[in-house]
Amino acid sequence: MNTDMTSPSSNRDRLKRYFDVYVPVTACNLRCSYCYITQLHVAAKEVKPLKYSISHIRKALSLDRMGGKCLLSLCAGGETLLAPYIVELTRELLDEGHYVMLVTNGLPTACIKELTENIPPELQKHLILKISFHFMELKSRGLIDKYFANIRMIERSGISFTVELTPSDDAIPYIDEIKDVCLKNLGALCHVTVAREESKPGIPILTALSREDYIKVWGQFDSPLFDFKMKIFGQSRKEFCYNGLWGGCINLETGSISKCYRLRPTGIFDNTSAPIDFCPVGKCEKAHCYNGHVWLSLGMIPELDTPVYTELRDRVTADGRHWVGQEMRLFLSQKLADNNEQLSARSRQQLILRNSFDNVLFSLRRRISGIIHRWRQLLMKK
Repeated sequence: MNTDMTSPSSNRDRLKRYFDVYVPVTACNLRCSYCYITQLHVAAKEVKPLKYSISHIRKALSLDRMGGKCLLSLCAGGETLLAPYIVELTRELLDEGHYVMLVTNGLPTACIKELTENIPPELQKHLILKISFHFMELKSRGLIDKYFANIRMIERSGISFTVELTPSDDAIPYIDEIKDVCLKNLGALCHVTVAREESKPGIPILTALSREDYIKVWGQFDSPLFDFKMKIFGQSRKEFCYNGLWGGCINLETGSISKCYRLRPTGIFDNTSAPIDFCPVGKCEKAHCYNGHVWLSLGMIPELDTPVYTELRDRVTADGRHWVGQEMRLFLSQKLADNNEQLSARSRQQLILRNSFDNVLFSLRRRISGIIHRWRQLLMKK
């Protein structure tokens, strides 16, 4: 790989932190069989307004407060672009100096048009749309032409994009058709992610196939994203993880931050002048890093040898076009360890002990809260 692409010294914008930012929307315009929201039965029809104003969110996530330029991945439980405030929020975060990734199914045409027309070109260079390719739903609803027309609109605007297929067993007979429609409309094959079963312990792959057959079937798309996800899927991480210090999860509904998924949240929106206590998770207790394609490729575990995130998102078409623009490729090719100081062995051990103690207290509080809630329900019935 070109060293100019990966060296932070050649890039004017340094990647300081990465955050998954939850947008409180569970409504969707599709009903995919593998959807996590469908699995967990928490879908809603309406989109609730945000508790905090856009200007307040920008202030809470300012460059000064976040320590520098961040990659912020805005993702809803449902369809992200159904949030009526999403364009304004995106523009404000870009204007603040961050790089933004929007997760979408690519169908809300009006919102996509607004993104292409109402965000200045210099800010569009720092925006990427991660577009899910829900082939079976698009095919059954007759929406394939609309889907690719919207992607062409995005590409013409200069906004970066990436397209990924969520593999499902019922789509296997249509693989040749999927390949053909991608080559015709995208100039390259789509990437492939890994569907997971959120409702089961360990969060396994959502398929009736064996792991070997799953890799054989979906590996034919030659997707570095799929290859890396399958390499790390199911592997528990024993190394020290800097998530929480170099990134984490932000919830726009509650105004809170957490070190990783389903860990203790801390409010950061109510007092935007207070510094944020960035503290690494250290020892991971999860069965595996199921979204490690982003956490690990960006370098949350510095000693782990991984591809850079650009490699997992970009494609080059037959005529030499990149899905991901140059400035975005430069930003996504960095490792967080290049722009952040690593902790000493002693500090890491102290933080692991602190986190273990905090986790025990958090677990006890949740149990006590649950007991109190059940007692109240029993008293109300009486």
